[in-house]
Amino acid sequence: MSSVPDVAAGAPAREGWFHGGDLNAFFGLMIDNIGGMILMTSLLVGFGMPRDFVLSRMIPGTAVGVLVGDLIFTAMAWYMARKTGRSDVTAMPLGLDTPSTFGSVILIIGPSYTAALARGLEPAAAAEHAWFIGLSMLLASGIFKLVCAAVSGWVRNVVPRAGLLGSLAAIALVIISFLPLRDITAHPVAGLVSLAIILATLTARWKLPRHIPGALAAVVAGCAVYYGMHVVGLGPGAGEGGPAPSSLFRMALPMPHNAWWAWISQSWPEVVGFLPVAIPLALATVVGGIDCTESAAAAGDDYHTGSIIAVEGLATIVAGLFGGVIQTTPYIGHPAYKAMGARAGYTLATALFVGAAGILGYFDWIFFLLPRSVVFPILVFIGLEITAQSFHATTFRHYPAVGLACVPALGYLALIATNNLLSDLGKPFGELRPDTQGWIATVTMLSGGFIVTSLLWGTFLSHLIDAKIRPAVITLVFAAVCAWFGVIHSPLPSGEINMPGAVLKKLAEQGRATASAQQTPYHWAAAYLAMAATIGLLGRFGIAPTRAEQEDEAIAI
Repeated sequence: MSSVPDVAAGAPAREGWFHGGDLNAFFGLMIDNIGGMILMTSLLVGFGMPRDFVLSRMIPGTAVGVLVGDLIFTAMAWYMARKTGRSDVTAMPLGLDTPSTFGSVILIIGPSYTAALARGLEPAAAAEHAWFIGLSMLLASGIFKLVCAAVSGWVRNVVPRAGLLGSLAAIALVIISFLPLRDITAHPVAGLVSLAIILATLTARWKLPRHIPGALAAVVAGCAVYYGMHVVGLGPGAGEGGPAPSSLFRMALPMPHNAWWAWISQSWPEVVGFLPVAIPLALATVVGGIDCTESAAAAGDDYHTGSIIAVEGLATIVAGLFGGVIQTTPYIGHPAYKAMGARAGYTLATALFVGAAGILGYFDWIFFLLPRSVVFPILVFIGLEITAQSFHATTFRHYPAVGLACVPALGYLALIATNNLLSDLGKPFGELRPDTQGWIATVTMLSGGFIVTSLLWGTFLSHLIDAKIRPAVITLVFAAVCAWFGVIHSPLPSGEINMPGAVLKKLAEQGRATASAQQTPYHWAAAYLAMAATIGLLGRFGIAPTRAEQEDEAIAI
């Protein structure tokens, strides 16, 4: 880390445009964001959505969110440097939220596109329908963040850390770390070389000669192996995502406001149905932003928490206004970037590079040329880092709550494999064996709204461990309400939110009523209420463990 001379407070800071540490930080932050855009595009194309539609409609606005957010964070760093007279102020990093990328694509946009095709819409119309749902969720998330900016401290106090971080760990470990392994191991030689460098430099903290950024080295080395194998006839070469782009640059900045407004007047019930997925993802970024701000303060850069959350909310809204579908969030890497000697140049460079890539269209070539097996190892690192942070930021006695919160995500992972297999077999649900029907019904309900389920389960157990009976009971009662309306544990494959009677009618129409006979919304709501009554009686007649007993148990473990 470069040494910086002390400057008297209030004196003009000798702040240049770019410092030596900004170069390494730029490559790390830029590749994180480009990797997120590649992930988003790959997942959507994997759902069958037209590649050109994703690149020309969804990518530009998503990139604009990063552009706006990082530009504001750059300005905030410059303002702090000038106000304090310091020249060592490091800007807060901002980028695309990886859990939201998976959550939005796999749980919202992709299923919306598939459902629209099933209703008979043409691919272009189905893609536009799914796009409008995605940007609707983004706008709702941005507005939610702006509201939270004013009450950021209250939000943090109401939601137990183990509950929220447990739901993040569920996404991180089960989805962010596991699903990309399919692409990494599709070309294992190049993919595992890249993964080895990522794990060595970013996880194990080894340093490369001449301070070469680990993320950059992983991509370069992986591409060298990947294309080297192609040259000798052992690899597929470029173009995993489709044919080469038709031009080097193209100008694209969608403004779908009028068409979207006409669409949402007809489709708002479907939009409301996806809010239980989008809002927890937004809440996670809010609490993550609070934690990131505290981390930056501990490193010496004390930003105003509400301002940081407001910026991410504003950037998210701007992205949605221009057709983006993935929310932005502060990244956890501020202390690491500061240790590199970065100031504000790296966020400025990232803003300009990523924003231009989306608007001018050269991201099309990045998506075409960079193999997913080489880029996706960074996602494995992100997943492992989020998981580690989830446990590190949680008190030891709440570890079981974090672990419990991960379990519902396993149901979703099982459902993905089951649905893929059934799709290939082409066998109707009613013709399956009864035990197979029961398995599918169970994993369907476990995975329905699993993000909310993870949050509630982790929150409940955290309160119970702390001997807080009343909050634990309230959490279970709220879970019962969510189960009644299908916010969690919906027995319908679509995860539709509706009254129990309507859900049972649709189950009968789909031939699933018998398999779900004992797991209807009535049963799940009653189960949570029974749990609440049980815990209430325990609080009335049981003896709570003392803190000393809890600590003794932790030591014994």
